[in-house]
This record gives sequence, C-alpha cells and structure tokens, in this order.
Amino acid sequence: MKVVFDAERLRNPNSGLGQFCRSLGNALLAIKPPDSTLSFVVPPEMESTFGAAPTLRTKWWMRFVTPSYADVWHAPHQDIWIRPPAGARLVLSIMDLNFLERAEYSDAKKARRLAAVQARVDSADAIATISEFTASVVRKHLRVPDIPLRVIHLGNPMEGQAATSRVVGLAPNSFFLFVGVIHPKKNVAALVPVLRQFPDMKLVVAGPDAHSYVGEVFHAAETAGVKDRVVVTGAVDEPTKRWLYENCRALLFPSISEGFGLPVVEAMSVGKPVFLSKLTSLPEIGGEAAYYFDSFDPDSMAATLKRGLADFDAHPQRPDELRAFASRYSWMRAATEYWSLYDEVFRSPRR
Repeated sequence: MKVVFDAERLRNPNSGLGQFCRSLGNALLAIKPPDSTLSFVVPPEMESTFGAAPTLRTKWWMRFVTPSYADVWHAPHQDIWIRPPAGARLVLSIMDLNFLERAEYSDAKKARRLAAVQARVDSADAIATISEFTASVVRKHLRVPDIPLRVIHLGNPMEGQAATSRVVGLAPNSFFLFVGVIHPKKNVAALVPVLRQFPDMKLVVAGPDAHSYVGEVFHAAETAGVKDRVVVTGAVDEPTKRWLYENCRALLFPSISEGFGLPVVEAMSVGKPVFLSKLTSLPEIGGEAAYYFDSFDPDSMAATLKRGLADFDAHPQRPDELRAFASRYSWMRAATEYWSLYDEVFRSPRR
C-alpha cells in the first residue's frame, strides 16, 4: 500500500495544522507497516522534516493536477488546496467547521465555504474528525456518503520538547497563560477584567497577534486598569511555549469555538490546571480533569478561578493526575488509528 500524506501546511510550522502535520507524520513513520510506503508532500524549505522519507515538493500547479502514484492520499484538513490525484483513495481529516460561527462572515460566504467542504467530502473514501463534537457538526451540516467516519483525537505536540531558559520579566507562577491565535472566537478579552481580583498576577497571551482583535484585548486592559499586567508575546516557538506552560499558574482558555483544543492537552501534560469554557469540544477534551467557567461575567470567572486554584493546591497529587489524563492523547495512538483507516480504505471496493 502506497500512502501519501499532504503536509503542505508545514509552511507555517508553529501553527496548529503545522504541528499536526509534523507530529502525526513522524508518528506514522515510526509505526509504518513493512509492506507499505509513506511519502510526504512538503514545502521546499521543509524537506528535511521527515528525514529520509520520500517527499514531493509543493508546486502551484498541484491546485489543478497531482501525479497519481498513491493508493491512499491523506488530506489533513478540510481547506486543502492541493488536488488529490484521481486514482487514489482519499482520507479526509476535518478539523472543524468553525467558520459557520463567525459573526463577521455573511451567510453567502458561509454557504460558499460549506459547499467547498461538501465537494471534498463527496470525493472522500473516509473521513476522520478530531473530536466527537466536530463529528456531530459534520453530520449536522454536511451530507456524508456511506463511508467510514472516524473520530481520531490529536496527540500532544510538546512530546519530546524541552523548555528554553526563562522568559525575561516573568517569574514562575506569577502569571496566568492563554495560548492560541488572538481572534474573537478565542474570547481572550473576557479574561482581562478578571485580573482586577488577582493584583499580583499577569496575563500572558501567547499566539499570533495579526488580527485586529488584539486591539480589543488592549482596550479591555486599559478600561480595567490592568494594561501593565497584560503581556502579548506574539507567536512563540515550541521550547518557549513549553517554558510558559511549565511556569504559569494555570491555563485560562475561554474559547467559544474549538474543534479540539490542543492547549488543554499541552497544559495538562506538564501538570498545570486548566480553566475552560463549556462550549463546543472543550468539555469533551478537558473531561473531569478541567475546571469550567459557568459564564463570562468577570466576577463569576474570578470565583471559578479562586475555587479551582484552591482545590488544585489542596491536592498535591493533582499534577500527576493531570499528566496521566493528558497521556491518553497520543500521536502514536492517532497514527495507529490512521494506519488502520488507510488499510480499511485501501481494501474496500471503489465507490
């Protein structure tokens, strides 16, 4: 069986999709069956990502045609631009359909994007989603053919990463942490007024900050009188991100739209408490190990945070419990499930 994995999103290696491509790709290689081959489509500057594994450089014309030398082609997300070859069985991973919840999108734009995803689903031989929540959204908004639809959870991108030296200006346990793109769907501004009830704490926001929403975060900080305690780092590399997790007091993640929620797993994997919204996929991923905000009222959020931190501090075994909980999200487990899906698709009759 010849499998090709489209890792084009490695062009942004520190993005969620870049992490997915790198981490899953390496895990797939590690357990590759001896009677199968695994190749990767990668940007030219990332050819060394998978060592000596065969690679195909991305080309602009792959938007229209791609050489057909695969039995199974894995497209790692719903917005792929590389056209899978006509002769290959297509495994399509769907991360989310979060665009349906974006207030700034018109109904017409949402309909166009949904139609584009539907076209890819129509040509797929199997679908994998990253959470049960995402699977439910797919079933609700898309017509799924009579093909396998599997839920395959993500792993922890920080596996094997070491922390760098401390981040200047931040002392251990002196800050709360948010990790992710600064965007309205992440609801970061809701965290800012909570700082008023934690006068000795900072809020560190680590993630891409090109969206205009960063202005709303700073405005909220100025209004709340805590601007000097809100630190926006921009995107950080993996070792720096690990240092932030290991040294924060807690991860605060009030997102209103998630297909999975990798920061939840990352923070738990180093034994840190996580405080989440109750929306979309987060209760599924955080389970009973997380603390949850009942609302986004600042007083209510602060009360939840105080109760949760007191509970966490009162149970010395809690960090180990969090690490054990996070260990269920494994790239090796995901790779095993994907190889099983590849084999199922390869052996099934053609549609």
